[in-house]
Amino acid sequence: MASTAEWIEGARPRTLPTAISPVLVGTGSALGAGVVAPGSALLALLVAVALVIGVNFANDYSDGIRGTDDERVGPQRLVGSRAARPATVKAAAFGCFGVAALAGIALTAVSGQWWLIAVGALCIVGAWFYTGGSRPYGYAGLGEVAVFVFFGPVAVLGTALTQAGAVDPATVGVSIGAGLLTCAVLVANNLRDIPGDRIAGKTTLAVRLGGPATRTLYVTLVLVPFVIAVAAAFDRPGLLIVLVALPAAVRPVRAVLGGADGPELIPVLRDTGLLLLAWALAVGVGLAVGFGGGIAGG
Repeated sequence: MASTAEWIEGARPRTLPTAISPVLVGTGSALGAGVVAPGSALLALLVAVALVIGVNFANDYSDGIRGTDDERVGPQRLVGSRAARPATVKAAAFGCFGVAALAGIALTAVSGQWWLIAVGALCIVGAWFYTGGSRPYGYAGLGEVAVFVFFGPVAVLGTALTQAGAVDPATVGVSIGAGLLTCAVLVANNLRDIPGDRIAGKTTLAVRLGGPATRTLYVTLVLVPFVIAVAAAFDRPGLLIVLVALPAAVRPVRAVLGGADGPELIPVLRDTGLLLLAWALAVGVGLAVGFGGGIAGG
């Protein structure tokens, strides 16, 4: 039986910035529109966190039963290390998806954006089939596409819409930046796992590109979101504050360009998550500068 510490590790807390960040950006956009909706913001956060933990457990289960996690460079997984039964980890994944679904339904009820239920259902389906099912798209090099869509435009714009009911062009722009920087987290993870994934037949984008091109891709995904935010500052000048987060990119970029490999990339994964969080917090503040003090029912 897995210990509490092993279950916490299995939830992969280092990935939680990918859940928190789009909610920060979307909430900042709503504040900039003069809308304060703390209830809706908390529900959006619950949806995002539950989905991320759910997909982590789902990946643990699916990769574990395939044998992909038998030999790992990173932290051991619950199923791959035999710390927990596959059925238990699968149940934990679907339990998290259930929490996300209930919170999402409550959020749509509060906001009146009922069409988002279909989007939420698509998110859950995407979370499961990333590594689950007979033909997981994460094994075909499409993981970054899903991460970009779900953790960028879908999460950011969904958060903003459920609070303010509308989004502006600057928010659309930074939602793309959020998606790209979240992809950098996945790319850092997959760069580390290239040797093991090749052996396991998991053809991630990093495996397809190879190490050198993946390192270039990582740096691009890290830097372009800053360019997007600065460009959006022509419309929302407060977004220039994003530059205060730029120094957080130095250490992970230096490590990746310096050839860090295997276990040396574990800190890069952590630092990229922290960079994403810093970027999102700065962007959220930048969008909120136009705060007008309106109060929404949520």
